Amino acid sequence: MDTAISPELAAKAERDDLLTLGVEEEYLLVDAVEPRAAEAVDAVFAELPGDLRDGVQHEFYRTQIEVASPPQLELDDLTSSLRRLRADVGAAAQRAGARLVAVGTGPAAGHNARVVDNERYHRMRERFGDLSPGPGMCGTHVHVSIPDPETGVRVLNHLRPWLPVLQAATANSPLFGGSETGYASWRSMMWERWPTVGPTPYLRSYEHYLTLISDLEASGAMLDEGMLYWYARLSANYPTVEIRMGDVMPTADDAVLLAALARALVGTLLREVRAGIEAPDVEHPLLMAAHWRAAHDGLEGLNIDMATREPRPAWRLMRQLFDYVRPELERHGDLATATVLLGRLREQGTGAARQRALLAGGASVSDVVDWLARATTDEHAPNG
Repeated sequence: MDTAISPELAAKAERDDLLTLGVEEEYLLVDAVEPRAAEAVDAVFAELPGDLRDGVQHEFYRTQIEVASPPQLELDDLTSSLRRLRADVGAAAQRAGARLVAVGTGPAAGHNARVVDNERYHRMRERFGDLSPGPGMCGTHVHVSIPDPETGVRVLNHLRPWLPVLQAATANSPLFGGSETGYASWRSMMWERWPTVGPTPYLRSYEHYLTLISDLEASGAMLDEGMLYWYARLSANYPTVEIRMGDVMPTADDAVLLAALARALVGTLLREVRAGIEAPDVEHPLLMAAHWRAAHDGLEGLNIDMATREPRPAWRLMRQLFDYVRPELERHGDLATATVLLGRLREQGTGAARQRALLAGGASVSDVVDWLARATTDEHAPNG
């Protein structure tokens, strides 16, 4: 599966002034019977079909695996791509004696995982120590095309106030090590231990962006540009903005909704950049508070309205975002699908809410992992 954009797709996007998008998802590998994580990534790779391997790669721990969809213009094509990746990697995991689970971090108790035998990962472990104990942290990254890096930096500035509510929508890790954490996204809290994780700073220019990368590398806080873990950044490999603050979500449809909203938001902000509208310079501590609230409450609680600086129901802020980007959803042909998927999310709740509903109904942690494994590869898996 080729993850590079085709010349035909690039030409169509330019001709119609549309934005391409792609999704990367990280998954946990768990034992075929027990809910504990399994160091099965090499065995899973051995079972992958040859045409799939370009879109699948190792992650930091041997209990994780990552997929990347090809760039797409049509939301239906993205949906088909993600469903195929989940189904085929899930089938490979099954043949390897494991299960593929879309969850932010390990719900069940187990041993700390070993890193993949990769020179860069060993250097990271040696430099930064055991910042993420457990089986690993699994996120979703959405790539949206931009015309050039300078414009991309300005889009990053405009994105900052909107990312907490998108993070809240992805919350899918209320359990860790067999216990309820009290957070909708415990992965987010563990992730913040790394030195470069956090909201993107307000950037003066692309030159400023590059200077910060150079300074962070010189400081020792990161080994290379790949360790720039801001919640949104310019991709080092593609002409895209990469939005990367969220948990991996239970179903492919959850991921598609996030991708549609991300593309519509970038498209809306691009128009503001071209109109000369300056991005609001939201204070960093307020952004940190909003991201903490997203991790704690998910969409089922409160978040901070950046315009008023007051707490408001997170679902109301999500509705506000949806209405704000509606013209771009419509322009890209995504409005009908996004409307259905948002209604489904409102009815079912985030992944964290779905897990908690199972527990409230008497399910065990093992039952929750069973449900997550089914939901990862089957859009119609019942909640329970």
